[in-house]
Amino acid sequence: MLKITTAKEMQRIDRVTIEKYGIAGTVLMERAGLAVVSRINKNFFQNTDFQSTDKRRIVILCGGGNNGGDGFVIARILHNQGRGVELYLTARPETLKGDAKINYDAARKFGVKIYPAGRFLKSRFPNVVIVDALLGTGLSKEVRTPLSDIIKKINRLSSPVVSVDIPSGISSDTGRVMGCAVKAQCTVAFGLPKRGHLLYPGAGYTGDLYIEDIGFPQKLLASEKIKINLVQKEDALSLLPGRPGYSHKGSYGHALLIAGSKGKTGAALMAAKACLRTGAGLVTIGIPETLVNTFQSRVTEEMILPLPDKGNGTLSGKAADAVLGFIEKRANVLAIGPGISVDDEISCLVSLLITETGVPVVIDADGINAIAGRTGVLKKSRTPVILTPHPGEMARLLRQNTEHRAQNTDLIRTGVEQDRINTATSFAKKTRTYLVLKGAPTVTATPDGKAFINSTGNPGMATAGTGDVLTGMISAFLAQNLNPQSAAILGVYMHGLIGDIAAEKKGEHSLIASDIINSIPRVFRSILNH
Repeated sequence: MLKITTAKEMQRIDRVTIEKYGIAGTVLMERAGLAVVSRINKNFFQNTDFQSTDKRRIVILCGGGNNGGDGFVIARILHNQGRGVELYLTARPETLKGDAKINYDAARKFGVKIYPAGRFLKSRFPNVVIVDALLGTGLSKEVRTPLSDIIKKINRLSSPVVSVDIPSGISSDTGRVMGCAVKAQCTVAFGLPKRGHLLYPGAGYTGDLYIEDIGFPQKLLASEKIKINLVQKEDALSLLPGRPGYSHKGSYGHALLIAGSKGKTGAALMAAKACLRTGAGLVTIGIPETLVNTFQSRVTEEMILPLPDKGNGTLSGKAADAVLGFIEKRANVLAIGPGISVDDEISCLVSLLITETGVPVVIDADGINAIAGRTGVLKKSRTPVILTPHPGEMARLLRQNTEHRAQNTDLIRTGVEQDRINTATSFAKKTRTYLVLKGAPTVTATPDGKAFINSTGNPGMATAGTGDVLTGMISAFLAQNLNPQSAAILGVYMHGLIGDIAAEKKGEHSLIASDIINSIPRVFRSILNH
């Protein structure tokens, strides 16, 4: 899988490449500049033989650090190719150092027009391509004037913008906008993507992301010390379980879904149908016994396990023995939560099932809400546990912690959204669980501190029931004997991919959860035929 770095991790790769492997910083800077020039010519100039009749100017904005040094290289090469180049520098030339200073001097000797950045604010720029080489990945504080004025003007211009490594003003580690940020049409990054490219709001400023090889050793780029990974198509599809010719329904597992309550039967039915469509051999829905007639008229392939309830269409604590007995005899996966409602008795039931079951557990929706305030029970599980909270549910899980207790849930939720990776990895390590933090993007964290950022999905999936579908899909992969990490990664990826394909037909505004379930067979068929 492709690794995703923090600013510090990328700085280490850069330093070790120079100091241990003997690749000069000026060589890396030259290759970075060449990569950006190549992308500019491919994306914005149809004729790349450098005798083009396209006379658009290229305006390059450079800071005083190494990002600006890349900009000097870009300016020199484009100028030498015959493009009309203007460079605007935010730093005083005499303050430039190291590789940036070397390439500034080279750009001047080649005849590049270099102006102070103040002139950019006073000038008009019709029909130009802008290159943002202002700040790079090292930004750690809010952008202030006069730099903020430059960024705001870039965004006001109706010109395509190419950002070098990361849009200026975006935090490389969190994707947060540090006061203001450049809105790029595309970003050319070097070696590996950074977290800020993929986490919102930074992902919305990055535009099309291109990752370019500029000569960093592959050993450094693939280091296990980098714990965050990007899940791409080939990674996910390599996890798909096979279907041997000599097999039967028992070969593909039996999932028990504890789901549904009065007024919330749809959640159980969607989770169960998605589980079957994703390949589980058998699916049983454990439901309150007073709802049996309601369910029985709506299921076909699924089976029903009536469970003791309180007479009001919600489960009783007495259901535990029946659930555990069924698992011992028949099921190899337990999913808890879609539509079960929450009260003290259900909270005790969910906690008991977590500690006593002998099979992997998937917990979603009301199952998560049921253990808010008692997450210590997760450490007592004898089997792997996968939780699939959205940010609101994640906030409820966190509120019991000392550092969050004084905060309201909305404030905690804001913190979750602003730091999705660290939130997920910290909780997974502390509770020894697999955590699927749903959202844009969904982050899957593991007990050993790794995290996997998903690359599929769309805003149309922000609709009721899609989480229930995901629960069913992950449960199906667990039932087919995938390990918890693989089941979670593959379930999330396929869920998003199927949502993307369903949205192509239905549109994002009209997409509903059953559209995703109905698209599962078509997507599996398409994948397996290719």
